[in-house]
Amino acid sequence: MEKTQPQVTAQNALGKAINYLASNWSKLERYVEEGFLPMDNNAAERAIRPFVIGRKNWL
Repeated sequence: MEKTQPQVTAQNALGKAINYLASNWSKLERYVEEGFLPMDNNAAERAIRPFVIGRKNWL
């Protein structure tokens, strides 16, 4: 990533992706080192689903 970032312009999709990765690298490292958190939020989505469905039906 450090080698590629200076060679790619920030205007194209690859440049945007590399800049995004570079700005969030420390968070990604922390997540990988800890490893006990799931990569998705399916449990939270399932927990709020009845309320969202109910809200749509009640309106």
